[in-house]
Amino acid sequence: MTLVCAALVATTVEEMEKDMARAKSLGADLVEIRLDFLHHLQPDIDLPRLISNRHLPVLVTFRPNWEGGQYQGDDSTRFSVLRSAIELGAEYVDIELKAAEKFISTIVDTRPDNFKLIVSSHNYEFTPSCDELSELVVRIQSVGADIVKIATKAVDICDVTRMFQVMVHCHAPVIGLAMSERGLMSSVLSPKFGGYLTFGKLDAEKESTPGQPTIAELLDIYNIRKIGADTKVFGLIANPVKQSKSAILHNKSFKAVGFNGVYVPFLIDDVPKFLDTYLSPDFLGFSCSLPHKVTALHCCDIVDPIALSIGAVSTLIRRANDGKLVGYNMDYIGAISAIEDGIKGSSAKGDAISPLAGRLIVVAGAGGAAKAVAYGAKEKGARVVVANRTYERAVRLANSIGGQALRLSDLATFHPEEGMILANATALGMYPNVDGTPIPKEALRFYNLVFDAVYAPRATRLLREAQESGVSIVSGVEMFIRQAFSQFQHFTGINAPESFMRETVMKYT
Repeated sequence: MTLVCAALVATTVEEMEKDMARAKSLGADLVEIRLDFLHHLQPDIDLPRLISNRHLPVLVTFRPNWEGGQYQGDDSTRFSVLRSAIELGAEYVDIELKAAEKFISTIVDTRPDNFKLIVSSHNYEFTPSCDELSELVVRIQSVGADIVKIATKAVDICDVTRMFQVMVHCHAPVIGLAMSERGLMSSVLSPKFGGYLTFGKLDAEKESTPGQPTIAELLDIYNIRKIGADTKVFGLIANPVKQSKSAILHNKSFKAVGFNGVYVPFLIDDVPKFLDTYLSPDFLGFSCSLPHKVTALHCCDIVDPIALSIGAVSTLIRRANDGKLVGYNMDYIGAISAIEDGIKGSSAKGDAISPLAGRLIVVAGAGGAAKAVAYGAKEKGARVVVANRTYERAVRLANSIGGQALRLSDLATFHPEEGMILANATALGMYPNVDGTPIPKEALRFYNLVFDAVYAPRATRLLREAQESGVSIVSGVEMFIRQAFSQFQHFTGINAPESFMRETVMKYT
């Protein structure tokens, strides 16, 4: 079983003791005591206090600045402190490969049987090739390491696959981590690829390594205790991904139905490269979000006819029998049904086939989500206007569905009739640009209903201002949850636990 280690980076001993107790309460298996983060370290006093009164097994690290740490002193003093930690009963000590041979020579005769030495190498600039990583493993093992640790920077998410390849072929206990947000899955999927332990931080602001998940996320969201070699991997293809609640929703739903899968946010710059790299049948399905819905369609072997008509996909499934990538669009189902229910709840007539039939809907945006809304609205008999910052893109989308094109700035004065519907399918208002909105507040009075595809935050600026203007609103949460039902069934082959999923979304958004 891969151990979960809480990295403690407090600056005082008192705070570190509290963090150690908290790590235990959160469910960590051990803690890493980063001595180099402590201000005014007094080894003779502080080490016995931290180690003798430990709540969990400890890994002691005293990282020098030349290996990315905070310690700026000499190795002689540092080695002395690490030897004291071993004598006090520390279960693990981490020493850098550059200093390992010299340090190991000082503990040859005093190395306890229940003690394990981690020899580590850190590359904060890039992830080397598989051959270079394999050579690094050999070098670390040759100096006498009990456990091999390699941490590199993931410049691109595809770098992580090299770390996974080295981990699965390593014959010694290994810790392999790709740092940065693009390397998140190296922490989450460590158990799948045989990692000895993985690190988590206690709080978002207490980070020892870039891109590190929290202990709570590892245990409560990613269910890391249940991840093994047979676990199927799903995830969100997007940029940015931090705002997404998909990992919470799908992972908790997997757990609720007993499905052996994990869902990870993938921060992706190059979709074709990602899909060509992660061809393993264990990477079974993906949600697609901004800005990749259109690009992802062109990566598919097979595209569902509706998705092809829309020109964008929101879901990718790797078929088990032949490995072909199949693209679907679930967005239009979620968005249109949510808008229809919103109209039914306002002043719409009840005798139309669809409450959208004959209505004028203004779609802000021209990307994948906008294409889904525009296509769905047209299919329901609505008259569609597309408004976008880049006018040429608005024209292309409008022409494809027989609609009208506007510049986004035109929405300030666009008022051909009363009772219009506005659907925001841009990223305006989404994290981190939460103050963005596609239309001035004073122009909202021309609309009867406003829908915002953005769901994080749930109450976007657009929806707040629409409500203040007396306009009915539909949150992007409705689109998110409705398309998630369909995604879940495609991912798992199991009917979505709809009530549970809705409760989960409402709790976490």
